[in-house]
Amino acid sequence: MSATPEVNAARLLQSVADFAAIGATPAGGVNRQALSAEDRAARRLLAERALARGFTVFQDEAANLFVRREGRDAALAPLLIGSHLDSQPTGGRFDGALGTLSAFEALEALADAGVETDRAVEVVAFTNEEGSRFSPGCMGSMAFSGAGAVADWRGARATDGALLADELAATLDALPEAEVRPAGHAISAFVELHIEQGPVLEREDVPIGVVTAVQGTKWLEIAFSGEAAHAGTTPLEFRRDPMAAAAAAIARLQEDVMPADPEARLTVGRIVAEPGSINVISSRVTFTVDIRHPDAGALAAMERRVRQECGAAGARWGCAVAIGQRVDMSPGRFAPSITAKIEETCRTLGIRSRPMVSGAFHDALFVSRIAPSAMIFVPCRNGISHNEAEFVSDAHVVSGARVLLGVAGSLARL
Repeated sequence: MSATPEVNAARLLQSVADFAAIGATPAGGVNRQALSAEDRAARRLLAERALARGFTVFQDEAANLFVRREGRDAALAPLLIGSHLDSQPTGGRFDGALGTLSAFEALEALADAGVETDRAVEVVAFTNEEGSRFSPGCMGSMAFSGAGAVADWRGARATDGALLADELAATLDALPEAEVRPAGHAISAFVELHIEQGPVLEREDVPIGVVTAVQGTKWLEIAFSGEAAHAGTTPLEFRRDPMAAAAAAIARLQEDVMPADPEARLTVGRIVAEPGSINVISSRVTFTVDIRHPDAGALAAMERRVRQECGAAGARWGCAVAIGQRVDMSPGRFAPSITAKIEETCRTLGIRSRPMVSGAFHDALFVSRIAPSAMIFVPCRNGISHNEAEFVSDAHVVSGARVLLGVAGSLARL
């Protein structure tokens, strides 16, 4: 007779600490960028622990790492749970890793209790979710879901100059015991636990966020081209000033877009002026605009507004305007059947929850396009993430893992 599976809190917390030591930074964070030596060390540790428990380990051509615990019926598509292990250069110990390690704890808890599920349960550590060393981010989940192809990225260069093809091969070779398979295989569903990376759950003192959707994202690059001239001798009527045009467009967008719609997000993250001399009117100014919204129509309207304001500012200041699109990611809606299962599990466990939309994109966004998917959020202190100060309390770590275990156990049974 099997027992009721329970999260081993001490084991999970120690696991989080053990993996945080791989790529640890002096300030208490983690530098474990995708396909690096540190990333390979973390994969090695996960694989060794999996093999020690009698689980199967395999990889795909995108270096997504899978840990499989068999079910009664091998013909049934497995349930997939997990997240990623790579980090930002000065990242925290919980972003991604918490979801992967909580998923592995769920697998261990099922094994400890002797629970035989109908379908197999697989833990995944997706490759390069962060996109900090290689672009684009979510590379592994894109390859898994068919939204991208490894062949298209092999020539990509890392921020340190390394070739993706070389680092991918080295990562796959570092785990010879893990068979390499083609990217993508059938799954019944996917559930990803992640830190919120925002302040809502902590502010409302709610332990679990049930993520119903992910905002759509567009990245635009705007270039205003004018005419370089002397800062001291050129009167206003003779200026074709791209910096003035950029400032005017940015100011209008910041004043109008987000104040008019609480779900809208608009961020100017980078500005570059050429030639960049203190006493020269710029000849060219480029800047990026990151816009996000959970509704596709509203997101498209935001893009039109950006183009309209930039066109008007360029005309006013006598500058040519060029607008390019670097990212166009549609909003994602998670499966109501899975979010309902998360809410039901929270009620059973007596853990408060609330529905919410993710402002950041995650691997689950891509997987949701091929299988029913959803996410579980846990609070992080002050909403801080992508930062060495990132912190999740032990209680919230354990609560999130308990919910994930309950959901996984339910979804893996027919």
